[in-house]
Amino acid sequence: MDVSHPKRRKDKDNPYTISISENGQYVSFKDGQGVFHNLKIDKSLYTLFNRFELEDKSYLNFFDRYIEHSELTESSLNERAISKAELMEDIAWLRICNERLYHAIAALPETQRRRLVLYYFYDLTYERIAELERCSVHSVFVAIKRAEYKIKKFSIIFKNRCKK
Repeated sequence: MDVSHPKRRKDKDNPYTISISENGQYVSFKDGQGVFHNLKIDKSLYTLFNRFELEDKSYLNFFDRYIEHSELTESSLNERAISKAELMEDIAWLRICNERLYHAIAALPETQRRRLVLYYFYDLTYERIAELERCSVHSVFVAIKRAEYKIKKFSIIFKNRCKK
């Protein structure tokens, strides 16, 4: 009766299998010519093989848990970065867009500019702006919508100038 160990995870380069039976301890393997061998070994040698298998298993577990398995390149490390570096083109484009927005806001009439700034930059509601300026909620709403329309119109004109 062959009593082999529970199926242990082994390294792909481990050529042998150990087992215990009523007749003693055995090590099994295929040699270089593909011939299968099952050799009886003494208890001390069996214990040594068993310890090697356990150490292999421990190393494989360590390798899986703590050793990096992917190929590390500059681009893969950059993808993992918490805060990714911005490209100079993106920074420059953002500045151009912000300048365009500030110019468009500056070109608005005073009342529309003030109400738009309160609404978008200070996060005030239409009701709160109307309360501060002592006017109707509808007039605040209309002023902000007109300001948005003028900003969009300004940005379209600016884009057309840049294309020429």
